[in-house]
Amino acid sequence: MIVMENNKDTPLYQLLLQNRELLQVNGVIEVESFDEKQVIAVSKLGPLVVKGEALHITQLNLEEGQLMLEGAINSFEYVEDKKAKMRAKGKGVMSRLFK
Repeated sequence: MIVMENNKDTPLYQLLLQNRELLQVNGVIEVESFDEKQVIAVSKLGPLVVKGEALHITQLNLEEGQLMLEGAINSFEYVEDKKAKMRAKGKGVMSRLFK
């Protein structure tokens, strides 16, 4: 279980994996995409990619930031948010093509 707390006013960020079959995440802002093999969610700590087999979202409450997945969970990782970095730098695809 990962538990993070920034300060007393910020709620805890939790990620709980049980028996590689149930994943509970708090601090989810949105779910970008999902299918039976992969779920991509945006969390307070950045994009989270969950990979596995027969994945199903059993609970999603964006108001409270809760996501619950069931299935055969093979991996989960936080990935770099390249889109946000590109927007921050002001560089789009076209500007990179015409350097």
